[in-house]
Amino acid sequence: MMTVREAGRLGGLIGGRKGGLAVKAERGVEFYQEIGRLGGQRVRDLIAAGRKAEGSRRGTSRRGRNKFAPERGV
Repeated sequence: MMTVREAGRLGGLIGGRKGGLAVKAERGVEFYQEIGRLGGQRVRDLIAAGRKAEGSRRGTSRRGRNKFAPERGV
């Protein structure tokens, strides 16, 4: 006998698979290839933007100065 939680999980897995197969039948494999390519491009764009923003802060620490730490007389 299955618990309610196990039955719910199994139903979600089966439903997800059925939904994925339905989309595949309706739109084709090319659809998944296209959204994968678009997602990869978005990640590349975000990485490039992060590097560009980090480059403009050269010479500064990433975390900044600790305003609660005592001043050093060096």
